[in-house]
Amino acid sequence: MIELRGRTKNIVIEPETGKSILELAMEHNVDWGFSCTRGTCARCRCYVETGRELLSEPTDAEWARLDEEELEEGYRLGCQAVVTKLGTLKALNKTYF
Repeated sequence: MIELRGRTKNIVIEPETGKSILELAMEHNVDWGFSCTRGTCARCRCYVETGRELLSEPTDAEWARLDEEELEEGYRLGCQAVVTKLGTLKALNKTYF
């Protein structure tokens, strides 16, 4: 199961590999902050509360936009964090803006 918490909408969906957190949020009309979908704006920043091990490794775009401490704490860019394994994942949109 994947739980996504946007600014005003929370949903629980079946996990789907190969898609980013942002793609899943957009497909299910979750109000997730974003501007670019390429990892340059960092508006899709999110906190992955559970299931970090189910996601792809941080990308160069994430290393460039997020502090090392943020990555260690579980923050990711929703457009870059791709679901690679099935399991329970919980992500909360935590944009800077």
